[in-house]
Amino acid sequence: MPITVFPSDTQEVIDLAVLAHEGTYPIMFGSLPLPVGAGHRTGYLARPDEAGTFPVVVVIPDLTGMGSLEKDLCRRLARSGFAAIAVGLYRSDGDPLAAYNGLSDSRALTDLDEVHEFIISDDVNWNAGDKLGLLGLDVGGRFALLKAARARWVASVAVAYTPLAGDDTRELQVADSLGSLPVPVLGLYASDDELIDTGSVDEAQTRNEHGQWLLYDGAGHGFLDPTADGYDESAAEDAVARLIAFFTHTLPPATVEELG
Repeated sequence: MPITVFPSDTQEVIDLAVLAHEGTYPIMFGSLPLPVGAGHRTGYLARPDEAGTFPVVVVIPDLTGMGSLEKDLCRRLARSGFAAIAVGLYRSDGDPLAAYNGLSDSRALTDLDEVHEFIISDDVNWNAGDKLGLLGLDVGGRFALLKAARARWVASVAVAYTPLAGDDTRELQVADSLGSLPVPVLGLYASDDELIDTGSVDEAQTRNEHGQWLLYDGAGHGFLDPTADGYDESAAEDAVARLIAFFTHTLPPATVEELG
């Protein structure tokens, strides 16, 4: 697929189903209520079905909220040795845009801090270290980039088709954070995305010169999602491979305990 590169354990309160071996690791996956504030947020966990510790990636959903795409990405990351957690941040169901607009940037960033606190708590024994990776899809990438610019616990951040402009009415603007990102960054974009000006991706590379910002030729918005009009199988497979390689190089390694 042609691309343009801009150089530069919980207490098991849930039942996790077990997949047969596929890829590097057999995995466990299922719903996970995440303690946030005085309540819980909807979560989804996939991790290797092994005793040990694993690098953690928090997946922040797209505009429509947590769905099959986020869960599939968690499972694919888990097969490569990560513990991947998708978190639903929206407070309401129904119209996705209304739910997103009803979630302030400061509230979303605080929620991510509280998810991090849970992951490094005594209730979890499968995380490798206190620094995590963030993967944000579409507008979820806004929260990932904003958090990465502000939190020492973020080790690396990847985003896919995330708007980098047009958020002037929001509390915070992503463009203001691009020059101050202190961690490795991977940005995955599409040349035929009707919702994102590819010039903003070029500008992001200029502001974040140590990051890697890629454009997939011929792909459209949502190219990772098989249910989206812009889905591109070749771009999606390449992007997932790059995500796995990126987090492998920027997060602590997995440590599997020898049994017997």
